Amino acid sequence: MSLSKNNVFDFFKKEPILCTALALALLTSIFSLPKMGYINFKVLILLFNLMVVEAAFSDLKVLDSIAISLLKKCKSKRGIEFSIVFITFIAAMIVTNDVALLTFVPITLIIGKKTNVSVMKLVILQTLAANLGSSFTPMGNPHNLYTYYLYEISPINFLKLTLPMTLLSIIFLIILMLRGKNEILQFKLEDIKIKNKNKVVCFSILLLIILLSVFQIVSYKWVFLITLIMVFCLDFKLLKKIDYSLLITFICFFIFTGNISHMDMFRNFMEKMLNGSLNTYLAGIFASQIISNVPATMLLAGFTQYPNELILALDIGGMGTLIASLASIISYRLYIGVYKEESNKYLKKFTAYNIIGLVVFIPVVYILNFILF
Repeated sequence: MSLSKNNVFDFFKKEPILCTALALALLTSIFSLPKMGYINFKVLILLFNLMVVEAAFSDLKVLDSIAISLLKKCKSKRGIEFSIVFITFIAAMIVTNDVALLTFVPITLIIGKKTNVSVMKLVILQTLAANLGSSFTPMGNPHNLYTYYLYEISPINFLKLTLPMTLLSIIFLIILMLRGKNEILQFKLEDIKIKNKNKVVCFSILLLIILLSVFQIVSYKWVFLITLIMVFCLDFKLLKKIDYSLLITFICFFIFTGNISHMDMFRNFMEKMLNGSLNTYLAGIFASQIISNVPATMLLAGFTQYPNELILALDIGGMGTLIASLASIISYRLYIGVYKEESNKYLKKFTAYNIIGLVVFIPVVYILNFILF
């Protein structure tokens, strides 16, 4: 019995968001009978398609190879910072913030060991870059993809909405990187050779097709079929590397939000709380700090008529506390896995940079949105 309890506790520690979502789905199902129509299969299929390509690129070391080639040309600390931060920023727009950090933070940690220079600030800047860069596109993070389809926003309008914040993000990251001394660094990184270039070409083409489906140029159903065919033909093992816990979490939240939307008392309360653009904006940012921006999206999205403010709030809400974006936890764990004794120092510095980000972004982005839209 004790072993069973330990297993449950260990699973909860590993998947707290999934466990919480499952508990909420089950609890609300007691009061409101769930329906299959609550589940947005389009979002789930698109997430699955993107995960397949991400897993393939990870296996083939595509992003690692690009990063190593770029970093080998850098001779100074500032050159390394600009290269690694902005490659993380750009990659997060396409392969999500999680994958960008899982790929590039380990490279940063290797550089830190080889040069004997602290890379804490650089890892924190990478985390900011991943969260901010992923905000630009619908597929950059799961909550963008969800709101993009929920509110049926056109690709052009979505990019118009997030572009001002993206430009502000670039300026913000440059200012942070220009603070501090520059110095010449000498280090040697081993080349990463891509063994199967044909697979890289195939999965790159698949990524392009998937992006066309995200931007509603090609049917996502046909793309799902193409993705499955390519996986079975090229690498069946990729199916074992999909983050199914995220997909199940989304299903649970779909059921939870569907259930509560049919509870008059709760629906009336939420609609009253989110009855203005500023209310929605601040609620999205605040909720993200406590429960992370993906669950906050699922909780708030169905009760507001201000999608622009909600999308921007949830993207900004990725800054702040460590749990505001689950991607931030990834880089934290990777860092303290190498520098265990610097856990508290990392958290303090991370929080300081993120608070600065919130102080800058909250008023500026809201004002820009008010002026432009």
